[in-house]
Amino acid sequence: MSSAPTSVTCTSLSFAWPDGTPVLDDLQVAFGPGRTGLVGVNGSGKSTLLKLIAGELTPTGGTVRVTGEVGRLPQNVTLDTGLRVDEVLGIAARRAALHAIEAGDVSEEHFDVVGDDWDVEERALATLGELGLGHIGLDRTTGEVSGGESVLLRLAALLLRRPDVLLLDEPTNNLDLYARRRLYAAVEAWPGVLVVVSHDRELLDLVDQVADLRSGEVTWYGGNYSAYQEALATEQEAAERMVRVAGSDLRKQKRELADAQVKLARRKRYGQKMFEQKREPKIVMGARKRSAQESAGKHRIMHEEKLAEAKERLDDAVDAVRDDDEIRVDLPYTAVPPGRTVLTLLDLRLAYGAGAVGSFDLRGPERVALVGRNGAGKTTLLRTVAGELEPVSGEARTHVPMRFLPQRLDVLDDGLTVAENVARFSPGATNNRVRARLARFLFRGTRADRPAATLSGGERFRAALAALMLAEPAPQLLMLDEPTNNLDMASVRQLTTALESYEGALIVASHDIPFLESIGITRWLLLEGELREITPEAVGHPGC
Repeated sequence: MSSAPTSVTCTSLSFAWPDGTPVLDDLQVAFGPGRTGLVGVNGSGKSTLLKLIAGELTPTGGTVRVTGEVGRLPQNVTLDTGLRVDEVLGIAARRAALHAIEAGDVSEEHFDVVGDDWDVEERALATLGELGLGHIGLDRTTGEVSGGESVLLRLAALLLRRPDVLLLDEPTNNLDLYARRRLYAAVEAWPGVLVVVSHDRELLDLVDQVADLRSGEVTWYGGNYSAYQEALATEQEAAERMVRVAGSDLRKQKRELADAQVKLARRKRYGQKMFEQKREPKIVMGARKRSAQESAGKHRIMHEEKLAEAKERLDDAVDAVRDDDEIRVDLPYTAVPPGRTVLTLLDLRLAYGAGAVGSFDLRGPERVALVGRNGAGKTTLLRTVAGELEPVSGEARTHVPMRFLPQRLDVLDDGLTVAENVARFSPGATNNRVRARLARFLFRGTRADRPAATLSGGERFRAALAALMLAEPAPQLLMLDEPTNNLDMASVRQLTTALESYEGALIVASHDIPFLESIGITRWLLLEGELREITPEAVGHPGC
């Protein structure tokens, strides 16, 4: 680690995508030693901020100053399947030099490569062991590891580098419960600056402070995520109370203005009557009329100013109340009659040996959770059912219209807008119909015209979900692979409400147990060599 004090300082930081879509504007934020949870709704710029700090994106304005070396674990880890594990860890050259020296080659170049890192192999194996990857070894290729193991491999590479600043973007994506525990331990032991973006509440409860990025500004909260939620709830209660007070004050000011206008109208009629009856000298009545008009004008202005101030206070109070919209969509054509066979698996055998012995049927609008360790074959099973992979033997047969949402959300064409992507799946729908349905998925107005390439992880998921759920014919079997990856807490709630409207059969592969419980799972299936049904109580077992 560097001896200089480690910190990250962003000054007047701005960033916009090439099409001009702004993400950050004049942001001021600094991160010091300790663990910081960076939270905010999808699209607020969290991942973009981490990329700017890591130097992977160039600001359109302002500066990022970092003391020390930076390491970033991205949301979606993709590794060249031909790479060996030691190449991913960045130790291949030193390892080869060590082996050459051990074999008797004492060329100076080998000593230069090794430097002082004589225990590099031991450290690498120890790091892999700490993350539960001791069984992998250094000579295997990454094509032989699962998505979750790929995440841990990238993390192992960062731990071996020992950067001063560690940036983690949704690090628990694709990790089973066992692997998550390993990650939590690594986070707790981190000695430098750590900034983590995550929807994993258990991980966020390990941080020292929370930075809430909202509307281009960061608000700091001391303590972990649970403390942040408590503070936020208190703030929101106060904000909602202020809305009620401001609303009451606005109604009062409107009544007082109306009463004042009635009184002034009466006074005006009385003065006009006196003027017409000429009860006083003309000069006196003229002076009274001018005085009354001036008084009425001042009175009206005073009440109008009070009304304007009351409206401004109400607007400010409303702005302070968070409005995280929910997806509400009617999907009647997805309904499946109870008892109807939706999916049949017959003696299915997958690559890497997993499978389903005998006959397995999914009937009616069942909601199935597919759980199991990383590398157990959950994604392979879903891809085989979707027709993307051929089974080694046996058969997977669907009996209704089916759609599959993969982890990497590659159902979207980055060169098209959100509306154009949805239209691809609903070729018979008019543009107005597509946009009306997209609005229910929170892509309203110009948001539907954003290119898919510029969407945040959560927005991209929402667009992909809209494309599949609004597809024609309507899917009566929907399969989701780790759907809560890259989603903030509000987006997970949005997904839950969207699935409440879905009336077909559902298969969800996920390690997010609270989410699975929230969507009304009716069957729990564990893939551990063979596919078998388990009780909800058995789900927390390390094998899941």
